[in-house]
Amino acid sequence: MIHAEGVAEVTDATFDGEVLAAELPVLVEFTADWCGPCRQLAPVLSAIAAEEAGRIKVVQIDVDANPGITSRYAVLSMPTLMVFRSGEPVKSMVGARPKRRLLQELEDVFETV
Repeated sequence: MIHAEGVAEVTDATFDGEVLAAELPVLVEFTADWCGPCRQLAPVLSAIAAEEAGRIKVVQIDVDANPGITSRYAVLSMPTLMVFRSGEPVKSMVGARPKRRLLQELEDVFETV
């Protein structure tokens, strides 16, 4: 899996504890080794994980190694970014995007933290 620096990896086994039970909102990237746009997104996620550490938790999940969570949330395209708050998915975005645009799309998530 293309690992974004400073971003934790979750699995089918750890997803509920790391994501659904988290106190902060969690941005989950559904990713795969073969996904080109996922590689473009890795430095963006690393930067957001570092800069917004107190406001949002950023994690990645490898769709090939973790089919359970991938199918639970009907993820079909990579990368898919989902934001979870209080155990519920509250936002979903598909495709790589520059950091500025992703932060704009996350503004409503930050406003309610």
